[in-house]
Amino acid sequence: MIRLSAITPSGPVQLGNYLGAIRRWAAEGTEEDVYFISDLHAMTTSHNPSRLRSLTREQLAVLVAAGVDPRSVAVQSDLVRELGALTWVLECTCTYGEAARMIQFKEKSAGRSSVRLSLLTYPVLMAADILLQGANEVPVGDDQRQHVELARVLARRFNGTYGEVFVMPRSVVPPTAARVRDLADPSRKMAKSAKDAAGTVFVLDPPDLVRRKIRRAVTDDLGVVRYAPEEQPGVANLLEILAACTAKDPEELASTLKDYSELKEAAADAVIEELRPVREVTQGLLDDPAELDRARAHGAERSRERCTHRLDAALRMSGLG
Repeated sequence: MIRLSAITPSGPVQLGNYLGAIRRWAAEGTEEDVYFISDLHAMTTSHNPSRLRSLTREQLAVLVAAGVDPRSVAVQSDLVRELGALTWVLECTCTYGEAARMIQFKEKSAGRSSVRLSLLTYPVLMAADILLQGANEVPVGDDQRQHVELARVLARRFNGTYGEVFVMPRSVVPPTAARVRDLADPSRKMAKSAKDAAGTVFVLDPPDLVRRKIRRAVTDDLGVVRYAPEEQPGVANLLEILAACTAKDPEELASTLKDYSELKEAAADAVIEELRPVREVTQGLLDDPAELDRARAHGAERSRERCTHRLDAALRMSGLG
């Protein structure tokens, strides 16, 4: 069974990405799984080309440093010829109405006089990502479930019209992971693309910066360390981060800490130690471009070998070549 997951280089990898997904990929992934760095998806809005290229390399290095099998990691744009060809075939299978009703397109285009066409069509590119690799399962949150359903619709329509080529993928709910909130505003998730980085801990932040950010984390004026996400979201966030890094229960941890200062120091220590080996190995890979390039090329070749026969069949059966 092939499971496909992806991460978009819209910003540096942050603590929530690592605790919520990357660490699990490293621990639970199989040799059949595929992990995409979806740099093509990062182009649906205005972007800086040099920064996109740099962030893509950083994400690749972080995944490898975290222990994700390099053979299972691919940069999306390394398959741009294959994906471009299949995306066109799928766009000729999809209707405008199906693309336009995607919730993310409606939300991101709302109130704008003009948006990039790729914002409308990128769910078809995502369908190509999934179908080209023959993925059986795609772990996604609620915001992406509709896109996986579109991939199913297009696979079914293509197979019914031209002949059986594509595996029917299905969306699955990812295992429950750490819920990491913004340190400065715990009402929102920690995000790698946040405009204000004060509340975001990045994987490559040096230890002293990690400690400063956590020490400045928003709590409240109650002065009681307890795990109460609704009443004390800032405190609960720190407890959940500490719990994720120490494999302990947040409620139990709360009972061992006497005040917010002790909580913040404990959380900072735990995060620094959790990220230390990943940060060090990542930096080593970034300092050795040739080694990172070899890992990237190997992952791309493996993904290409997996998909070539499927693309050839799709092109042939749709009347091309």
